[in-house]
Amino acid sequence: MPQLTYVVHSCPVAGREDEYNDWDGNRHLADVAAVQGFVGAQRFRLVDGEAEGAPRHGYLAIYMMKTDEPAAAIAQLTGLVESGEMHISEAFSIEDMAVHLYEAITPVVKSLARDIS
Repeated sequence: MPQLTYVVHSCPVAGREDEYNDWDGNRHLADVAAVQGFVGAQRFRLVDGEAEGAPRHGYLAIYMMKTDEPAAAIAQLTGLVESGEMHISEAFSIEDMAVHLYEAITPVVKSLARDIS
C-alpha cells in the first residue's frame, strides 16, 4: 500500500491567528486523521518567514495517508467539508491555501547517532 503525504499550506484570517491555531491544532487535525485512508497528522509554523524566497503561507499541515485509493480519501474529506459535516473555522483562510499530494519514493533515513522522534 503506498505511503502518501497530503500537504496543506495555509494562513489564518488576519487578526484571528490564535483562533485558527486552536481550531487547527485541537480539532481539525484529528477530524482529518479520522477520515478513511488518513493515518496521522502534524502541523508546523514557518520560522524564517522573513528570509528571501520564504513561502507566503505561515503554516504547514502534513497528513499521512496509507491507502490504495488516495483520490477517494481526498474526495471523502472534501465531501465532509463541503457538506458542513466537518467544521472549518472562519479563522482559516480557505481561499489562501495550497494543497499537494506526495507519494513516498524512499524509506525514512534515520541518523544512527541520535534519536529523531
